[in-house]
Amino acid sequence: MQTLIQSVLALQNDTLESVDVLLIGSQIHTVAPAGTIPVAPHQQVIDGQAKLLLPGFVNGHTHSSQVWQRGLIPQLPLELWLANVFDSTPQQLEQFYWGAVSTAVDTLLSGGTCVMDHAYVLPGQEMETVDALVRGYRAVGIRAVIAPLIMDLPFASGFPKGCLLPQSASPKSAAELLALMEAIIAEFHDPDSGIYIGLGPTGFHRCSDELLSGCGEISDRLHLCYHTHLLETRAQHRLAQERYGISAVQHLKDLGCLTPRTSLAHGVWIDDADIELLASSGSTLVHNPVSNLRLGSGLAPILKCRQAGLNVALGCDGAASNDAQNLLEVLKLGIILHTVTEQDYESWLTPEQVVQMAAVGGAKAVNLGDRTGTIAPGMDADLVLYNLDHPSMLPCTNPLQLLVLGRPTEVVESAWVQGRQLIDQGQVLTVDTAVLHNVLRHRPQTVQKTESPHHPVESHYRDVMLKR
Repeated sequence: MQTLIQSVLALQNDTLESVDVLLIGSQIHTVAPAGTIPVAPHQQVIDGQAKLLLPGFVNGHTHSSQVWQRGLIPQLPLELWLANVFDSTPQQLEQFYWGAVSTAVDTLLSGGTCVMDHAYVLPGQEMETVDALVRGYRAVGIRAVIAPLIMDLPFASGFPKGCLLPQSASPKSAAELLALMEAIIAEFHDPDSGIYIGLGPTGFHRCSDELLSGCGEISDRLHLCYHTHLLETRAQHRLAQERYGISAVQHLKDLGCLTPRTSLAHGVWIDDADIELLASSGSTLVHNPVSNLRLGSGLAPILKCRQAGLNVALGCDGAASNDAQNLLEVLKLGIILHTVTEQDYESWLTPEQVVQMAAVGGAKAVNLGDRTGTIAPGMDADLVLYNLDHPSMLPCTNPLQLLVLGRPTEVVESAWVQGRQLIDQGQVLTVDTAVLHNVLRHRPQTVQKTESPHHPVESHYRDVMLKR
């Protein structure tokens, strides 16, 4: 199969140029000046006039099952929000399938071609849960890194002075969880079909050193992604000092968990020394501006990170803390938030830079920097074509700036993943979105309304964090 996209605006080395792009099989074969690639009889030809072609973005951090909790959880700080999330987590395997489908579709329709799913898995049905996620992502055709969210410390351990709270036993030990991960990898890791398994310890706050370092060993041995939450909140920053007496970043480095395959979600409360450690290790920070605002966590020091040479990617985070999965919204917040953290406007992010964060930075974050993220010969054809003639993109001034800083709606006209076209004329080709919407419309009523279990947690949080 060959596809020729003629005379399209494309991002080339931070500059928009009018080019022809020839796709053969799963890869980009040729990128040449507009009008210079001859048309062959067997080719699909796409007129690129009034179109913008960009590499597919990576949704660098999300939790697909939270689609079912969209609009459900009130505005609370993370530690209290989590108590609500755990109580309303889906319990049916088909909900996980449709959560993956929904996340993949929303990611595609907002410019993404790959997702890092830090996936909740049902206790006792871990293999079945991952199977449901794999089926969902394969049905849509998007690339997916599935990093099962594992922990071996109780919920209370994630709070400063958590020893004062009622404790619950972990259902599995670190050794059992590591064995489980080996089994999941053996069964489901399938790069040729765009399905990757990653190591996903939830974070230092609810993981033992044995689990954190054990995941690192598997990541090193099998060259897999290592993905974890990092210093999302002030409470986690305090907990690290309480537990280790040093920075959480330094502790992860000492455990051998920071490598070029490591991506860390949030990093709101990292300091200058942490940034240097992360940059020198080749790790990636995944910026989640929407959820960081939604939960009151703060603003990650993204400008400092980039100035230090730390790779930065972008993520939606789960729909329970974002209430959407729109990467273009993430790009907009990701660029404009940081104008208030730096007075020197010459240091502000540009639309070109934030697109590179979402594409190149995202590809590196999921260990695919040699395969995708740029429009160049030999790279996989993970591409998104935007309609510049859509009313939300008019008048036609600076198309990249309009896409990033405006409010584009329904502007993704076509999308390809590994050369396979998944969207045409704004319609998903692989799954029936009407069926998806009907499933979501009739979500199971599984949420248990309770009055008392979170009161001790909230009281403790207010005592410790707000000094009531």
